[in-house]
Amino acid sequence: MKTEVTIVRVYLTETEKNLSLLLKYLHEESQLRGVTVLRGISGFGKSGKIHDSHLIDLSFDLPLIVEFFDTTDKISHILTQINQFVAPDHIVHWTAYLSE
Repeated sequence: MKTEVTIVRVYLTETEKNLSLLLKYLHEESQLRGVTVLRGISGFGKSGKIHDSHLIDLSFDLPLIVEFFDTTDKISHILTQINQFVAPDHIVHWTAYLSE
């Protein structure tokens, strides 16, 4: 039997203040199966500004992906909550199935 889940990716940068709000919400209130934060080495968004790392940089503003999954019902509620502090065009989600 396969279990249907929803996978969510949230695209941010390291310096965005809403990153800490998102992680706090996902950790303390959502009770998800798990969350992974991935750091990109380079990227750009709607502004066209390229965010990348250099050896001489003292501070980074690298792209981040916050990824998590859980049941579709649970994720629907979480998406409603995180849309309050993350722009909806920074969030993508899709259905997947857990193999058992």
